[in-house]
Amino acid sequence: MLKVLGAQIREFKRDSILTPLFMILEVIMEMIIPMLMSSIIDEGVNAGNLSHIYKIGACMAAAALVGLWAGIMGAKYGARASAGFAKNLRQSMFERIQTYSFSNIDKYSTSSLITRLTTDVTNMQNSYQMLLRMAMRAPASMIIAMAMSFVINARLASIYLIAVVFLTCCLGLIIPRATKYFRQVFEKYDELNASVQENVSAIRVVKAYVREDYETGKFEKANSNIYNMFLRAEKLVVMNMPLMMATVYTCILLISWLGAKLIVAGGLTTGEMMSMLAYCMNILMSLMMVSMIFVMLTMSYASAKRIAEVLTEEPDLSNPEDPVYEVSDGSICFKDVDFAYNKEGKRVLKNINLDIRSGETIGMIGGTGSAKSSLVNLISRLYDVTSGELFVGGLDVRKYDMEALRNQVSVVLQKNVLFSGTILENLRWGDKEATQEECMRACQLACADEFIQQMPDKYNTYIEQGGSNVSGGQKQRLCIARALLKKPKILILDDSTSAVDTATDARIRKAFAEEIPDTTKLIIAQRVSSVQYADRIIVMDNGEVAAFGTHEELLKTSPIYREVFESQTGGNADFDQNGGDL
Repeated sequence: MLKVLGAQIREFKRDSILTPLFMILEVIMEMIIPMLMSSIIDEGVNAGNLSHIYKIGACMAAAALVGLWAGIMGAKYGARASAGFAKNLRQSMFERIQTYSFSNIDKYSTSSLITRLTTDVTNMQNSYQMLLRMAMRAPASMIIAMAMSFVINARLASIYLIAVVFLTCCLGLIIPRATKYFRQVFEKYDELNASVQENVSAIRVVKAYVREDYETGKFEKANSNIYNMFLRAEKLVVMNMPLMMATVYTCILLISWLGAKLIVAGGLTTGEMMSMLAYCMNILMSLMMVSMIFVMLTMSYASAKRIAEVLTEEPDLSNPEDPVYEVSDGSICFKDVDFAYNKEGKRVLKNINLDIRSGETIGMIGGTGSAKSSLVNLISRLYDVTSGELFVGGLDVRKYDMEALRNQVSVVLQKNVLFSGTILENLRWGDKEATQEECMRACQLACADEFIQQMPDKYNTYIEQGGSNVSGGQKQRLCIARALLKKPKILILDDSTSAVDTATDARIRKAFAEEIPDTTKLIIAQRVSSVQYADRIIVMDNGEVAAFGTHEELLKTSPIYREVFESQTGGNADFDQNGGDL
């Protein structure tokens, strides 16, 4: 985990090295000042030597200025190193997520990935800055101050040693209990983000069903869980402060009492006692910093582990050593294909054998859960087959470069997504170099041009996040147009005309037949009217191909297809050529 996270420091190594060096320099200057102060008291004030006071005072001022400069530079480089580390973490995580296959993404919830990219990374940024500055400064300050104390008077310095051992034991009892709660907090953040995400994305449904109070209660519960976890942890952590202060004041009293006796006996000077008290505060404050560093690092351990999980997650799909970049045609062949989402899980697709010629229009129909979407997801290699072989253009899909394959297999998924931006910007997801005329032509084929022309800004109309300012049918047609701009050899429409009326659906199918005859078209639909004029129709049932043939053949040979047809048409087989009822 440390190796994975350490690799993200990259160009900020110099800043990461300079920060602790400046911190050590600051500590050295701070440790020199009490020694100089002792000299002023003993050899200047007590001896009445004014020139010595001026000379040592100037040295103290110089040490203070150097320490100040070192502290400022340490803060500067520490901020740059930690912010850069966080930037690299976010960038690397996001880039890694882009390489994931669907099966990889299925392992994480959306809210969990968002928490890792935001809250966890911020936590790591704060921890890294503390690690570079305080984790170097506090131990160095404590060790140097302890050494200087023993140089002055070993008997008095032993009081610090006892105090350090005592506080270390106390921290050893407090920190493990506190960290247990800190580790649980970040899992609760996932629940909080999930609640917010669901509420915001489905706000129209929430309001339509007057469920604001329910959603507020759900959020309040998630919010309270985080509050309670932090409260439990902080209750333990705050015990550190009274223990620390009690130890500090006890040390001061003991040093003052024993130091006074030593001064009277001539074994210690007044200046040396002042230095001992200064070092006392340094040692114990440094120990308190060390305790806070442990708490912060413990908190960040949970975040570090979650971030490392994302960075080390290996994509299930990868390119072969010598990938093929050219898809010759749109032919598709399934040979004894089985598929399961989990290797040891239940098979979703079983013994699929299909042979589809390039340029054919293939309909696909079947009940909910019959694995229609799972079947077409294999074609563009969004998932890999569990067993068997799948060929596109006469070549196993695992031999293609994935980007090249997916550029030739255009998919309009069941869940249509538009992004924030203009209509043109959304269309150019299909082809970033597409001209406005090409975009308009694709929209005409998808029957989207008619409603775009009625908008005030036409193709420059701004689409809100998630396409909330267009209807379901309009969103589907824009997604179809976007897919057409890729000029694919295979076009898959996964129930992507369900929100379109039957007349428009028929016009889209007619445009496909006339304008892209060489493109293999797979149309998944719930309506028989959307697939009955396809060259052939696949009937799916429980993950298997129950039947495969033309509309007329299936009416005679497939009870499932005939049942669906009769339930939708009332048994009337007379349909016009546009797919509408006569």
